Formats: sequence, C-alpha cells, structure tokens
Amino acid sequence: MLLAQVHLTLPVWVHDHVDTSRAYPDDTDKMALAIALSRHNVEHASGGPFGAVVFGPDHRVVAAGVNRVVPGTCSVAHAETMAYMLAQQRLQTPRLNALGAPYTLATSAQPCCQCFGATVWAGIDRLLIGARAEDVEALTEFDEGPLPDDWPGELERRGIRVSRDVLRDEACVVLRAYGEGGGPHY
Repeated sequence: MLLAQVHLTLPVWVHDHVDTSRAYPDDTDKMALAIALSRHNVEHASGGPFGAVVFGPDHRVVAAGVNRVVPGTCSVAHAETMAYMLAQQRLQTPRLNALGAPYTLATSAQPCCQCFGATVWAGIDRLLIGARAEDVEALTEFDEGPLPDDWPGELERRGIRVSRDVLRDEACVVLRAYGEGGGPHY
C-alpha cells in the first residue's frame, strides 16, 4: 500500500521560544528570532542549523520553522518550507499575500535552490537573510544547489524585496558550531 500522508512537526521546544503575541517591528529583531531558532535546533540536536519565521503585517509571528530534514526523513523539510507550510495552513491560503496584506520571511541563511523556488510562490513581500550561501558552504558541508546568477533580482522582479546580511555574523556563529560539531549535512 502507498503512504497517503506526510507528517512533519516542529520540535516541542519551539513553542517555548516563540512569542506570537509580541510584535517584532525591527528587521534585526525578526532576524534575531530566526537565528535563535537555528541555534536552539543545533543545541537540541533536532535538525540542521537553520531557522525561519513568517511575520504578518502587524510584525507578529504567523509561523516559524526549523530544519527537520533528518528527523522527518524528508528532504523538503527545510526551515523556510516548514515556515511557509505552517503559515499557509494557519491562514488557509496557499499564497500568503493573496489576503491583501504584506508578509515577511526572516531566514537565518540564504535560501537554497529549493527554498528559492518555494519563496517565489509562497506569497511573501520581503525576504530578510542572515548568512549567505557561501557562508553555509564554507562553514558546513551543505550544498546549497544552483541558483540564477541574479537571484535577488529575480525575486525583486516578482515583488519580493530582499535584504541580505541582516545579523550575518551572528548567523555564521551557528553555522560554524554546527560544522565543527559534525552534524548531518542533507
């Protein structure tokens, strides 16, 4: 018999670290939360060193995600895709900004080729990025895959404003710790 469903979950500790009632008006506040989630994911050995958070127009958390590839035995369970899927389920729409309001994703590291594609269709208006893909590849053994040469321009042309290097050094600290710890790199 074929399996008929996929079950992906966030680790239980996430609920202790995300305050959905708090507003995060500043980009560095948004990124600090994404990086904190990536750090906790490494510390709890519950996935790879990546965290992502979808923020609504009121600057409050709509959904959060951390890398769950190994625990979920699912190659698409990246932090960004987890956050997108959970936000879409919460708001009951496959395209977040179809509701007429702007949404932002803060991600601890530049989206890989898979998450780049998901970002195009998720319905966000802003993308905040901590570490760059070259940081991820230099500090860990992850392969970020191929992206268009002008990937930020591709997103901008689709109405997604990109801000890079938001707390980049802090994001790299988590990547370095994971890389030196020898965690799985899928």
